[in-house]
Amino acid sequence: MDQAVYILGLDIGSVRIGVAKSLWPDGIPTKVSVLPNDDRFKDNLKELIDELNAKFIVAGLPRSLNGNETEQTRLITKFVDDLKQTINVPIYLQDEAATSIKAEEELKANNKDYSKADIDALSAVYILEDFISAHPKGENLE
Repeated sequence: MDQAVYILGLDIGSVRIGVAKSLWPDGIPTKVSVLPNDDRFKDNLKELIDELNAKFIVAGLPRSLNGNETEQTRLITKFVDDLKQTINVPIYLQDEAATSIKAEEELKANNKDYSKADIDALSAVYILEDFISAHPKGENLE
């Protein structure tokens, strides 16, 4: 890619969705917000895509600790498939290995009060970090 563009990361939960952004391919992910996982989510996401002129989305795909699919994996895959029908940018899936645990540990280590929403937003940052690490300089995108 010749010019840096924004991308979005999503940590999808049944109640709320953590959102992070980063310049692509060399940016540092940062938290954006947490959006409710409700009927307005797609509209809210479209507004954010338009505001940032985001070029694609990276959604975290949870698996069990041994790498197998879980019920949550299937729910997220279905959610992303439905999202692809209404969102006009590509959506990539990124394996997320215990990002919520890592986020909560970091928040605890900083001795700050935090909420589940804080964990979700930081998890979205980790999802983008993992994606950027797996695709240096924008390589290996399918």
